[in-house]
Amino acid sequence: MWNTNSLWFEVAVVTSLTAVGSIFFSHFEERTPKWRKILKLIFFVFVTTLISATVGRIWAMSFLGLILLFVVYIHAIWLPRKGINGWTGEPREKYYELRGWKKKEK
Repeated sequence: MWNTNSLWFEVAVVTSLTAVGSIFFSHFEERTPKWRKILKLIFFVFVTTLISATVGRIWAMSFLGLILLFVVYIHAIWLPRKGINGWTGEPREKYYELRGWKKKEK
């Protein structure tokens, strides 16, 4: 069965979610600095493994589930209310304004 003493499962889940999220939603982070993306990954691996090591895997997976629900809320409800497609991030001008990014020069 599963070795509950190992935290590699949690690391694999967080990095897999990050990879899938990057594949489908990287256009939402196109102007985010690379160091910030790396820091975010390290933060989520650290927090998830800390929760798992201290109070258990169920709580760590529940934490990730809550984060995923928040992401779904942002993309399915909050962004569309702002007039932005939660899947494509269009219109770009509105999304850039929301993020505080300047329009790209051509």
